[in-house]
Amino acid sequence: MTVNPGHLPHSDEALPDDRFLDREESWLRFNQRVLELAEDPALPLLERVRFLSIFASNLDEFFMVRVAGLARRMATGLAVQSASGRQPREVLERTAGVAHELMLRHAAAFRNEIRPALGKEGIDILRWDELAETEQERLRRLFRDRIYPVLTPLVVDSAHPFPYISGLSLNLAVIVRDPETDATMFARVKVPPLLPRFIEASADRFTPLEDVIAAHLGQLFIGMEVVEHHAFRVTRNQDLEIDDDISEGLLQALERELLRRRFGPVVRLEVEESISDGVLELLTEELQVHDSQIYRVGGPLDLGGLAAIADLDRPELKYVPFVPSKVALPEDVSIFTAIRERDVLVHHPYDSFTTSVQRLIEDAAADKRVLAIKQTLYRTSGDSPIVDALMNAAEAGKQVVVVVELKARFDERANIAWARKLETAGCHVVYGFVGLKTHCKIALIVRQDADGTLRRYCHIGTGNYHPKTARLYEDFGLLTANPEVGEDVSALFNHLTGYSRQNSYHRLLVAPNSLRSGLVQRIEHEIENHRAGHAARIRIKCNSLVDEVVIDALYRASQEGVPVEVWVRGICALRPGVPGLSETIKVRSVLGRFLEHSRVFAFENGGEPEVWLGSADLMHRNLDRRVEALVSVNDRAQREELLTLLDTAMDDGTQAWTLAGDGTWTRATAPPGEALLDIQTHLVRSRRWRTVDG
Repeated sequence: MTVNPGHLPHSDEALPDDRFLDREESWLRFNQRVLELAEDPALPLLERVRFLSIFASNLDEFFMVRVAGLARRMATGLAVQSASGRQPREVLERTAGVAHELMLRHAAAFRNEIRPALGKEGIDILRWDELAETEQERLRRLFRDRIYPVLTPLVVDSAHPFPYISGLSLNLAVIVRDPETDATMFARVKVPPLLPRFIEASADRFTPLEDVIAAHLGQLFIGMEVVEHHAFRVTRNQDLEIDDDISEGLLQALERELLRRRFGPVVRLEVEESISDGVLELLTEELQVHDSQIYRVGGPLDLGGLAAIADLDRPELKYVPFVPSKVALPEDVSIFTAIRERDVLVHHPYDSFTTSVQRLIEDAAADKRVLAIKQTLYRTSGDSPIVDALMNAAEAGKQVVVVVELKARFDERANIAWARKLETAGCHVVYGFVGLKTHCKIALIVRQDADGTLRRYCHIGTGNYHPKTARLYEDFGLLTANPEVGEDVSALFNHLTGYSRQNSYHRLLVAPNSLRSGLVQRIEHEIENHRAGHAARIRIKCNSLVDEVVIDALYRASQEGVPVEVWVRGICALRPGVPGLSETIKVRSVLGRFLEHSRVFAFENGGEPEVWLGSADLMHRNLDRRVEALVSVNDRAQREELLTLLDTAMDDGTQAWTLAGDGTWTRATAPPGEALLDIQTHLVRSRRWRTVDG
């Protein structure tokens, strides 16, 4: 179909004002689904422990970014009514209420379900008083040798102000009494973050690090009486505020802001429910927190540290391991020959990242016929073989251009470090645009093949070039030597590294210029097909659906009778199934062993389906403030594979949660005597059979 990038929908009929769900509450409901996995007794026990850890880490980030951002906008007078119709203070109050409810449920799941279940499997997480005397003695030696030397008790008195409490640090609030003067004082002891969160007292028996410290407070305050002690933890605003002033280098601005970030205002104070009123009042006053920011839960705090327990070598308590398939790109054939013969669609982690995407970059770096490699990097691991390959290519004299996004949230320090390594090796490193994040996942290899033809080999993906997360994140990648795609990707790199203003492409949709409008026009095209009696249907897989323009287009499609199916992992602001508005829209969410991360957009197109995949979620930041790219999938068999996957996820016989118009999610249950299909397990098995039979 012909696309006019500037076209946006319009209608004389107004849509209802309450048509959007609140995005903050929707995110919390996503994390609730993570918690429901931790509560599911059908899952392997250590995987449930991992989901408890993920829930805690997710919530930390939510407070550091979303809650902190809203509080900051309110403080500066910039907050406005949300798309859901709630005033900023309503959003904050509702968010606090739901978060508190979930934190209590999370703590209860650990205390009442997970901890006893671990005990039955010979893995104990115990408080200090529950340890055997021999274990306490061992930990006394450990305290003396490894913990005591790094502790710094900080007392508060007329000469010593209340100390700065860094974000996400775990601390002990200690009240001590001087027996000579009977005066009491407050002191803070920071729990060292570089030591294990749970200390092993004996084989598979652990205790929280703060309990070990608390048991030895007398050694920190010699001659004083320890009256009481309580664990507490603060969360601060840790979102970056970078002034994209062209006069200052982005690298230097980012480094400056990273130093400032640790001093952001407190947005959450976590305390154990046993804390005394007096100590809580002191913390509240000194940290300047409101009652609504205090979260009182059963200990221990900071259950994100349960990830170490989940990593224990107990394979019988984990998902069955599997080896990713290598069939997509046989190792006995040149990768360039394979891609030249046909487009290759890979689905990670079911298809091996190492023998496909990573191999493409490594082989290109070593191939004497390769003249240039261009790649975007948003996140990658510190010991990335891809970064090593790019450096090797530059040192071998190839032209290597790397577009690095320094502002990838919480990966900023790592990105600065390896960006400098790339520059030192001779790579041309570009830091993207002022005011835009470069989020697209693209690689371009220019090679003079044996027949003398200069060809461009491309990879366009939905996930980061990160070998470690490629084993945990579900993502697609298209590897192709198609000339149109090569021309598009070349033009996009010219746009990223130079001053090209190209807005239209053959097989790409690119944000911020044409992606939203391109998707919306395709939605409108489905409406036209439905009116004309042609096949019409819209299927979307994404992480988040928030953008009001896209949601309104989907509403109008539903009002016309077009079936709309949305597979979303996290936030969804669309209300499905509302009479007269979204009766034909169905929204489902799949969570499980792997993090669903790919973005796929399918349009029935009158019986000749059009399918796109790429990096963009349907959020303002992706469509307006990031460089994103979608590529059309033209191979019929590959399109059918993607459509079949979408249909399977939306089938009532598949394990998933379904969204109702009021924002509640309901997990599917199987009829008596039947079982629901776990789509991820199904894909693992299908790839294994492919590997064996291929």
